[in-house]
Amino acid sequence: MTLKPIIEEMANFPEILNYILGAVFIILIFTLAYAYLKPHQLHKRRLLSTLMLKTTYLAYLLILLVAVYFSALVRGGLEEVFFGIEFFAFLIVLFVPNIGILARKLGHFSKKRESYNWFFTVVNVLSSLAILVMFFI
Repeated sequence: MTLKPIIEEMANFPEILNYILGAVFIILIFTLAYAYLKPHQLHKRRLLSTLMLKTTYLAYLLILLVAVYFSALVRGGLEEVFFGIEFFAFLIVLFVPNIGILARKLGHFSKKRESYNWFFTVVNVLSSLAILVMFFI
C-alpha cells in the first residue's frame, strides 16, 4: 500500500474544509437572523405586512448567502461572478434590505409601519430577483 492516494486526498482537505465552513457560516447567519426577526411573533394590527416583510427578508437572505457561497467557492470568487457595474449593484442589493430590516424599529417609522413593511417587502423581492439574475446571467 502506497501513501500517494492518501496524500492526494489530504491535498484536497483545505478545499473541503472551505466548503464545510461556508455551509456552517450560512447556517449560523440564517439562524441569527431568524432569532433576531422572530417571524413566529407577529404584530396583531399589522399581521400580513409584518409576515410578508419577515418572510421575504429571510428568503432574500437565504438567496444572498447561497449566491455568495457558490460564487466564492465554486465560480472563482465574487469578482468573477459580479464583474464591473454588477459589483456595485450587488453592493446596493447587499446593504439596502439589511438597513431596511434593522431600521424598522426606529421611532420615526412607527406611525408609518404598515407602508414601511410593504415597501421593504417589495425591496426584498426585487433584491432577491436581482441577485438571481446577476448570478445566473
